[in-house]
Amino acid sequence: MMGQEHLRNIALLPGARVAAIFEPNDLMANAAKAIAPNAKLCGSIAELLAQEELDCLLVVSPNHMHVSQLAEVARLRPLPMLMEKPLYTSEEQGRQLAALRADYPAPVWVAMEYRYMPPVATFVEQLERATGGVTMFSIREHRFPFLPKVGDWNRFNRNTGGTLVEKCCHFFDLMRLVLQSDPVRVMASAGQMVNHLDERYDGETPDIWDSGYVIVDFASGARAMLELCMYAEGARYQEELSAVGPKGKIEAFVPGPGRFWPTHLGVPPTSQVIVSPRHPKGPQAVDIPVDPALLEAGDHNGSTFYQHQRFVQVVRGLAQPEVTLDDGAWAVRMGLAAQQSAMTGQVVQL
Repeated sequence: MMGQEHLRNIALLPGARVAAIFEPNDLMANAAKAIAPNAKLCGSIAELLAQEELDCLLVVSPNHMHVSQLAEVARLRPLPMLMEKPLYTSEEQGRQLAALRADYPAPVWVAMEYRYMPPVATFVEQLERATGGVTMFSIREHRFPFLPKVGDWNRFNRNTGGTLVEKCCHFFDLMRLVLQSDPVRVMASAGQMVNHLDERYDGETPDIWDSGYVIVDFASGARAMLELCMYAEGARYQEELSAVGPKGKIEAFVPGPGRFWPTHLGVPPTSQVIVSPRHPKGPQAVDIPVDPALLEAGDHNGSTFYQHQRFVQVVRGLAQPEVTLDDGAWAVRMGLAAQQSAMTGQVVQL
């Protein structure tokens, strides 16, 4: 599903085309071919890498496959790569990744689409002016449950790394970006309260969590908090960000995918950023509309397109990755720490 979103957005990029696709599921392969009809369907990664015209790779596979596929690419043909999040799913895979990334000769960009949503990008750009330096940062995501995926791989922690890795690595990445500091302590309370409890796959009940709170302390002294609920799709906004500092507060409000907005409610809500200075008091709200063509191309408020625009510059040798392997690894490390804290009831030191 996410691969198809990437394909639709690549089609909007001038001077770029999809040359080859490896998609082992026939239904998904046919859907991908419909979006990129001139691409060659390949039966393996090795066959795909044998296509001479390739300039770069996009990896959009189930989470637990990322590290082994990176290893295969590194061995056969290490091209520039855009790797979907999360970068890995376990501490063991983290160690394998550390060994791989030391020798990978081409740039790797970890896909963190939330950075490039226009309201979030505006929020980040205005942070310093609005707050005078962020001391508290909170993220609330109230959204729909995990969608069905091929083979139901996303119903089980062993494949995803757990909800606080799979879903929330985006938010831990935003915490480091906003606070410009690394985390030192993580504490969390989370679990499976409502979703997927009546589902069975080969006799097994899903163990993926659907809600939780995470608090993170940073080396700078700043604090961040995440509130996640995945059975709250009736909300007007899906993500709400709030950053506060000595000068004031800034907020961003981001709606969910337009295709999920009920037609009887009319036009879907528009993203908004609000700045609330302490002196003089008075919130200042600005709508942040997104190009309708980009909204049509995917579920991430246009961010997938803007991410690809920047990645193309990396492939052409004109820029460096903005989201590095180190950034991707930190986001997973924070997610795994949050999972551990929630399971044990203990604060996890990083």
